[in-house]
Amino acid sequence: MKKIRCPKCDDFVLFDEKTIDRENIVVFHCDHCGKTFKVKFKRKEQTDENEPDFGSVVVVENIFGQRQVFPLHLGDNSFGRRNPGDDIDCPIVSTDPSMDRLHCIINVTEKDGGLVYKIRDCNSNTGTFVMNSEVTKKEQRIIFPGNVISLGATTLILQASGEKD
Repeated sequence: MKKIRCPKCDDFVLFDEKTIDRENIVVFHCDHCGKTFKVKFKRKEQTDENEPDFGSVVVVENIFGQRQVFPLHLGDNSFGRRNPGDDIDCPIVSTDPSMDRLHCIINVTEKDGGLVYKIRDCNSNTGTFVMNSEVTKKEQRIIFPGNVISLGATTLILQASGEKD
């Protein structure tokens, strides 16, 4: 079973992805608010293997939410608590009140044939911590695959490109 968010009330609507014929429009009905909405599903192309892999960040399961994985891209990747209407790259679904809506940014650059990851805090209320050490204001700290990052009570783990979660 998969779930999709209702555009009106932001509640989840469950569906069986095996029953959906790709490249068709599917009509959903939210039992919570009564909204009927349409979603067009596209067939996943076989070109996924050719897409560049710049690593990912895993949000470790905690008392506030579920485990989530966010693939990274070159440049700035913004992280924060998911809020409808916010424009961030990696919206973490969580009710963690200690995580800001825009909490931190992980920058990915290519250098000497490898990838360099840097993190900076976005003036969050509780701070951003890497391996239990706070990232100070205006600091850009180099981070490495396997590093544990804390945003409030939410824990992230940086994975290198090619690693599977």
